Amino acid sequence: MQSSLSAFKSHYVETSLGQLHYVELGKGKPILLLHQTPRSVDEFRELIPLLSGNNRVIAMDMYGFGRSAKFPSPHSIEKYAEGVVALMAALRLSRINLLGHHTGSLVALEVAATQQDLVENLIISSLPFTDEKYRQTHKDGEGVDDAEIHDDGSHLVEFWAKRAPLYPQSRPDLLNRFIHDALNFGLDPVEGHLACARYVIENKISKVVCPTLVIGSGKDPYSYPQVDTICLHLTNSVRVEKIIIQQGMVPLMEMYPEEVAAAVTQFLKGVS
Repeated sequence: MQSSLSAFKSHYVETSLGQLHYVELGKGKPILLLHQTPRSVDEFRELIPLLSGNNRVIAMDMYGFGRSAKFPSPHSIEKYAEGVVALMAALRLSRINLLGHHTGSLVALEVAATQQDLVENLIISSLPFTDEKYRQTHKDGEGVDDAEIHDDGSHLVEFWAKRAPLYPQSRPDLLNRFIHDALNFGLDPVEGHLACARYVIENKISKVVCPTLVIGSGKDPYSYPQVDTICLHLTNSVRVEKIIIQQGMVPLMEMYPEEVAAAVTQFLKGVS
């Protein structure tokens, strides 16, 4: 399924952080989508229309990414979360369902943990468990988005090659979309990964109290092994559900949007 972002309404809002960009589609209860590093609303191109039948679907370029305002390093999950809260305030959203993927899942968790009144239901996809072990092993980044720029442009091929093992070989179009976002003006992909590595998840995850759906991608080497650990640490969530999309990889949202939409829809029906 291929959808054009031009089919969605694109907007900017002025906030104390600067302009924030978002797209939206549909009517009903708002669900806000948060992308991974170093993506944009484009990551949800296929998913947005599938969720829009019964929801007001809003996907934002997180603070520091895409067409939203940028800010200097060091980046942090907490700063990205400030962008979510700022967007909600600008749109006068008092309570939302919140979905995040990879980096976006950490941002969603941060908002749910620290702004409990704002989040009705939480969906976290491919959440990295950023405990002390993770922080030590990832303190220099993931090693996938750090190609040094060369005069002959060979860094672009290196950039592609580092990401390729995490993407399906038959879908170069997906990797091309990733590269497009990664080259956005003013964006440093490595800084987004470092923000994840700086996040102390063990201080926050038990503060999530809302119903939570944990989505795992069976072929995602970064996050899949941590799915059960995440569920065990959501000790104060009133309800925790888990679903595994076995063939899913890092670009889960683009690869299996129907499966993600079905899981989210079923989860929200069960908690409404």
